[in-house]
Amino acid sequence: MARYIESACRLCRRENLKLYLKGERCYSDKCAFERRSYPPGQHGQGRVKFSNYGVQLREKQKVKRMYGLVEKQFRNFFVKADRMKGITGINLLLLLERRLDNLVYRLGFANSRSEARQMVRHSHFLVQGKKVNIPSYLVKVGQVIELREKSRKIAKIGESLEGVARRGIPSWLELEKEQFRGRLVSLPSREDLTMPIKEQLIVELYSK
Repeated sequence: MARYIESACRLCRRENLKLYLKGERCYSDKCAFERRSYPPGQHGQGRVKFSNYGVQLREKQKVKRMYGLVEKQFRNFFVKADRMKGITGINLLLLLERRLDNLVYRLGFANSRSEARQMVRHSHFLVQGKKVNIPSYLVKVGQVIELREKSRKIAKIGESLEGVARRGIPSWLELEKEQFRGRLVSLPSREDLTMPIKEQLIVELYSK
């Protein structure tokens, strides 16, 4: 499947928002968005006026890039959210938050979602005691995510867990740091998702 392999910092600048795609670098003075908080390219510092469609498109691109998905994956999540009971936009965000790679990142086992996705792919994690290597696996409430025994000595994971205090653990998750495991306690409410996302714009875009 196609993956974006260019500079991740360009994506933050393009969306005019720090997406935390580079882990610890995003918290340091080296963060490209902090140094040049305008879109990349020759005309990046020019004034741009978006149409309604342009605003909707940028919102969709922002969320898609935040969670590290390609277009087909993202649209499939939207279709699934649209078929569920409740508000489509909120359903979409809840589905994205339940992805295994996202929860691995949220629990502090990885410094970024791309790093978490790679760890899941390499079979470092168990869900309810069973090996799962699918990043898009949807974790259910109450399920336990655990680092495999042989993976607990990986220095990078240890360093990430040491820095988890800076990011904090969401209230809807529970981390047992010494046991290298965490649990999805409950589904987050819309107020728990603090990133500046206007999910209704995405619904409007896909509903055209």
